Amino acid sequence: MAHGKAGSTGTLPLFPNEALTTQEPPAPAPLTAGRLPSYIKDHRIRLRQRFRKGGAAAMPDYELLELVLFRALPRQDVKPLAHQLLKQFGDFARVVSARPERLAQVKGVGEALITDLKVLEAAAQRMARARVMQRQVISSWDALLDYCHTAMAHRSTEHFRVLFLDRKNCLIADEEQARGTVDHVPVYPREVAKRALDLNASALILVHNHPSGDPTPSTSDIDMTERINQALTPLGITLHDHLIIGSNAELSFRAEGLLL
Repeated sequence: MAHGKAGSTGTLPLFPNEALTTQEPPAPAPLTAGRLPSYIKDHRIRLRQRFRKGGAAAMPDYELLELVLFRALPRQDVKPLAHQLLKQFGDFARVVSARPERLAQVKGVGEALITDLKVLEAAAQRMARARVMQRQVISSWDALLDYCHTAMAHRSTEHFRVLFLDRKNCLIADEEQARGTVDHVPVYPREVAKRALDLNASALILVHNHPSGDPTPSTSDIDMTERINQALTPLGITLHDHLIIGSNAELSFRAEGLLL
C-alpha cells in the first residue's frame, strides 16, 4: 500500500527510515568477555585449576597451549586453534619456537598471539640460560644441555653457537655466530678464534642444531670442527667439545671420540 498525496509523482514513506526495514538484519556483535558462553568459561576455569594443582605434567600439549592462547584470544573458543597449531607444527615446543611468518600462515593466528608465543619462547630461553651463565660448566652439564635444547632443538634452520669459558671453565659468554639453511651453516674459524681472544676466553664449546632431528655429524661438521680446533690450538685456547642438538637427543664429539 502506497502512502502519499494523490497526484504526486512518487510515493513518500510514512516514516523516514521505513526503507531500512527491507534490508538484511545486521550481523550479531562479536562476543564480549562478559558474553562468553558458559561452557567456554567453565572450560577455562577447569584448565586453570588443573594447571595450578598439577602443573604442566597434568596436562596434554593441547591444553597447555590453550592456556597460552587464552590471553591473546579472550573472546573465543581456542581449543580448535590449539589442535590446528599442534597438527601444523607437531608439539608444544615446536609451536612456541616456530618462525613468526609460519605462524601467521595458520588461520586465526594474529600479531598478538605471535607476540605472546615469542615472549614465552624468550622467557624459556632466558630462564634456561640463567642456570648456566657464570657457572662451572662441568658441574652444571645437564643444565647446559637443557639450555641448548631449549634454544636450538626445534629450529627449522641450522644455527651455530659458541659458548666461551674462562680459566675455571665458567661460562662467560654465549653467542650465536651464524645461521644457515636447513642443512648448512657457514662458520669461519678465524672469526671464532678472534672472538675468543676479544673475550679473553680460555676454552670453547661449539653447539649447532640439526633441523632433521638426527644429531649424527656430517663430514662437513667433522671437518669444520677440526679447522676451528687448528685455529685455536696455537692461541692456547682449548676446544672442549662440539655438541650437535637433535630434536630428542644430542651428540658430543668428545664422547664419540671425534675430538681428542
